Amino acid sequence: MSEMEITFPGGKKVAADWHGFTIMTDQPASAGGEGSAPSPFDLFLASLGTCAGIFVLGFIQSRGLSTEGLKIVQSMDWDPAEHRMRKISFRVVLPPGFPEKYKGAVIKAAEQCLVKRTLHSPPEFEITAD
Repeated sequence: MSEMEITFPGGKKVAADWHGFTIMTDQPASAGGEGSAPSPFDLFLASLGTCAGIFVLGFIQSRGLSTEGLKIVQSMDWDPAEHRMRKISFRVVLPPGFPEKYKGAVIKAAEQCLVKRTLHSPPEFEITAD
């Protein structure tokens, strides 16, 4: 079992120490924080986009194709009544001249994202206190 240590460096900041990195979070000023770092939910959203991105990038690089101009535009549809995301969409913007025959495969590559796949089969959560 892997362990990540979560610490509280002050104010509304929460830090996660993982594999030699300290991942900082903060709340926006409107929520009592300083806005000095992304919120935990911002990191969650970024993890989805960057995860899809590494699979897309790997697919294109493995074929020796140009990545110039490659990007993913991630859109979020927020449901204010439920206070959650209704839908998250990814639009892969391919480099100019990208071969048409690979477009479907690029989409399939993005779908391999481990973060997204984990949401489809979520882990069990357990919270205890000492």
